[in-house]
Amino acid sequence: QVQLVESGGGSVQAGGSLRLSCAASRYSFSGKCLGWFRQAPGKEREGVANIAPGGSGIIYTDSVKGRFTISRDNANNTVYLQMNSLKSEDTATYFCAGRSSFWCGSLRSREYDYWGQGTQVTVSS
Repeated sequence: QVQLVESGGGSVQAGGSLRLSCAASRYSFSGKCLGWFRQAPGKEREGVANIAPGGSGIIYTDSVKGRFTISRDNANNTVYLQMNSLKSEDTATYFCAGRSSFWCGSLRSREYDYWGQGTQVTVSS
């Protein structure tokens, strides 16, 4: 079965940086839309960013624009989320997700078919 595994989470002070990685097994990233989501305690899962198969089509949620960068390495079946200028409100469990298709026009979680187990990011102020 498809397995997505996130890594790179941790605890940082506000203003710091983290880089999340997501690697897949039994699922090729090639030709697929990939995304990062997050969920804070007591809140709904929120789309953070997604990236089209070729890497040129990218969507960010407004709250992370200019601070987060999503990228992908199809050859190594890995997607990344570089997070800079972190704020306390970025504290959440972060999940990578993949679709079964190339279409990448939405950050709605219900449109993603495969999910990782999540990695915790904690930002202290």
